[in-house]
Amino acid sequence: MLEFLSDPAIWASFLTLTILEIVLGVDNVIFISIAAERLPEALRARARFIGLVGALVLRIALLFSISWIIGMSAPVLSIFNIAFSWRDMILLAGGLFLIWKAATEIFAEVEGEKHTQGGAGKATMLAVITQIMVLDMVFSLDSVITAVGIADHLSVMVAAVAVAILVMMVAAEPIADFISHHPSTKMLALAFLVMVGMALVADGMHHHVERGFIYAAMVFAGGVEGLNLWRQKRRGAKVVQ
Repeated sequence: MLEFLSDPAIWASFLTLTILEIVLGVDNVIFISIAAERLPEALRARARFIGLVGALVLRIALLFSISWIIGMSAPVLSIFNIAFSWRDMILLAGGLFLIWKAATEIFAEVEGEKHTQGGAGKATMLAVITQIMVLDMVFSLDSVITAVGIADHLSVMVAAVAVAILVMMVAAEPIADFISHHPSTKMLALAFLVMVGMALVADGMHHHVERGFIYAAMVFAGGVEGLNLWRQKRRGAKVVQ
């Protein structure tokens, strides 16, 4: 056991995988925060907690079913000479659901449905948790495939996933509060989810989109939005003076 813990290669794979799991989990946290916003304020923290615990349970369960995960890559259906595996179909369904959900939220924001129809109070806890768990399944599949490709030891994979989920639990509330208090960032986050959904659909159709390009676009757009918020804050301070 001590030899296992003293192996630098083990720690290197653990740190690398933990960072990647946190990066991959950002999309999950954004979706959970936006979905939970439809609930009354008193229930939002509980929904976020349940959603992230569900993500942790799903990912660990999938890690212990690695042989099953590998089998999901085998073709089971062919349409127009394109072979689809169960993994492909899950990614397709998850991507389309994510695009639909994000587009619906964008429409509600633009048309003002949240304010005119009571938005946050209309959703039920069961409906929100169901949506979160559906996307948890899709994001968990991507996460587990990444873990299997980087680490050789199951214990390292489980530890990295657990640490990443704990980090996301700590970050979920600040991210949710920030999105709630800055409407423009919510629109940006929804646009990110549309982009992620399109990438999942592309993966399901065997057209892989490098995640580096997506995350680079997110960082650039987030930086521009950060400058806009900074400008608004400075202008507001000058008006007060």
